[in-house]
Formats: sequence, C-alpha cells, structure tokens
Amino acid sequence: MTSTEAPLIIAGRSYRSRLLIGTGKYASLDETAAALDASGAEIVTFAVRRLGNDPRPDGRTLLDVIDTKRYTLLPNTAGCYDIDTALRTARLGRELLDGHPLVKLEVLGDTETLYPDVPATLAAAERLIAEGFAVMVYTSDDPVAARRLAALGCVAVMPLAAPIGSGLGIRNPYNILTILEQATVPVIVDAGVGTASDACIAMELGCDGVLMNTAIAEARRPVLMASAMRKGVEAGREAFLAGRMPRRRHASASSPLSGIPGE
Repeated sequence: MTSTEAPLIIAGRSYRSRLLIGTGKYASLDETAAALDASGAEIVTFAVRRLGNDPRPDGRTLLDVIDTKRYTLLPNTAGCYDIDTALRTARLGRELLDGHPLVKLEVLGDTETLYPDVPATLAAAERLIAEGFAVMVYTSDDPVAARRLAALGCVAVMPLAAPIGSGLGIRNPYNILTILEQATVPVIVDAGVGTASDACIAMELGCDGVLMNTAIAEARRPVLMASAMRKGVEAGREAFLAGRMPRRRHASASSPLSGIPGE
C-alpha cells in the first residue's frame, strides 16, 4: 500500500491488504498456510459446513494452521441453498469463533453455476443484520441488488465477476462500474478471477478488493500464484489511484517536437 493510500475499512476495522483469499481445494494444510503467507491477505474465509468434516490424518483442521492474531477469519455459508440453512450456518460460525460477528453470506440458487439466489440472499441478509451480524454478501453483478443489499446494512457487497471457480475473469465490467458508482459500502469482486491480470483489472475499475480461492489453489504452483495475485491487486489499485491516460484514436508523441533544432 502506498503512503498516501487509505486503508480498506470493513465493519470498522482497517486492513492494508485488499486481497482476500479462501482456504479450500489446496493439496495440504501446509500449502494453505504457505499460500496465505505469500498472498499478504489479512482476511481469510472458510466454509463453516466443511470445517468439521475435513480433519487431516494427523487430526489437524484449518483452524490449526491459521494465526488468528494475524488474520481476520471470515466464516462463510458456502453450499447453502435456502435461507434457513444459511442462517443456521452463519450462527454456527459465530459460535465457533466465540461470538465473532463477521460473516460472508452466500445463498446459492443453482447447483451448476453456483449463481446466488438474490431474493433469498436479501431475506437472509436482513435477518442476519437484525441478529447483529456484520454481513459481507456474495451477490450477482446486478446493480439494483447490490444497492438494496447495501441499504439493508451489509458491510460489503461482493458481486461475482464470473461463475465461482470458472476463472473466466470479469465478464461484465460495465455492471461492476455501475455498482461502484452507486456504492455506499466497499465493493469486493468475488468469484471468477483466474489470474493476476483479472485481479488487476478489477482493481483498476475501482473495486475496493478482490476475493479468490480457486485461482490460487488450482494453479500449477499455488504459492507462487498467491504472490502474483498480491502484486496484481497492488498494481491495479495503484493504477486506479494514479488515473490512466485518456484513450486516443491517434498517436501522441512522448517527446514534443517543439524546440527541435532546425524546426
């Protein structure tokens, strides 16, 4: 982060890193920990429903390799397809983390695309907020839905760039731009990023952050990709703050012609 850059604020807490990463699909817990370190991320998300069902042969679970003094844990409701299941899962995550209120809400509507069920997401978000949760919410790239979720009191809106795990990059940057133009809370692209240039583009658009999992975990060298994503997010943010040059149809010489001898 540059010396003039304001931090990312989520639920009243400041973060220097704008890269958030998930913890699924890695070959081992040690690889997970190494990727977290290389990414520079400060917010780490995990699926509550899978946590207790995924012990390793040595008895360790994900929580055994995450330094809770270094990382903010973000339990998520991945795999939930109805409001009641999402609510129960969020409550379980809060209980697991001794009252920790931050949660990433997902209410899915389709098993093939993993697209969100937006009406159910709105209903679940409203109920969780009423129960004192700080809700970061996964949603479609629909600007109307994003605006309504922010109005409900979600602490961050997280539109997909493309289907979860697809690696297709940002398919509709104009919708993301519209969401950003009307945003009253941080906008974090969630799902669809495939490589560092995708993360960079998201940040150049003006997004406040990027959350990813599969793009790192399924890379040929996950730890190296985590490092690349860190740099991509940082470069994109700096480019956004710097302000790109205008696009032109014709050339504009880098060196002026005036003052050249003989002219």
